Amino acid sequence: MYVPSKIFFTKGVGRHKEYLTSFELALRSAGIEICNLVTVSSIFPVNCKRISKEDGLKELKPGQITFCVMARNSTNEPNRLIASSIGVAIPADNNQYGYLSEHHPFGETEKVAGEYAEDLAATMLATTLGIEFNSDTDWNERENIYKMSGKIVRSFNITQSAEGDKNGLWTTVISVGVLLP
Repeated sequence: MYVPSKIFFTKGVGRHKEYLTSFELALRSAGIEICNLVTVSSIFPVNCKRISKEDGLKELKPGQITFCVMARNSTNEPNRLIASSIGVAIPADNNQYGYLSEHHPFGETEKVAGEYAEDLAATMLATTLGIEFNSDTDWNERENIYKMSGKIVRSFNITQSAEGDKNGLWTTVISVGVLLP
């Protein structure tokens, strides 16, 4: 059974006349182009340790099968605002799993997209932990409720936004949580 013990977060932007090449350049910008990426759903593993991007990149080998949670967005429309965001919610109890969420909107700023993704992850974790809240209240109020419960230790997001290339090149943004053994 494979359960990741480490995770790091990265993001990137790529621009090129070819869609696929813009994605490759976003992977290069994020530093993970040497891996064969396998996207997985959004569980932050039990007892998983967050490490720095620099430390995580040192563990990667060319061609390695690498599990990740990825948000990805692309456009070839000049000046179109795109974003990709991973929201993260980590429980206070290391023996409990957390959540990652992917969000890939058009027309949202980095701040708005990041807060939305973080809210998604925290809300999924809160419902799992039985934290009572009003889903109609805004994120800042719910964030305080979640953290005051003592059951969610922290939440954050990793977000990349960009405007579509003014000359119509493909622009791709990625945000990635890379899971390591």
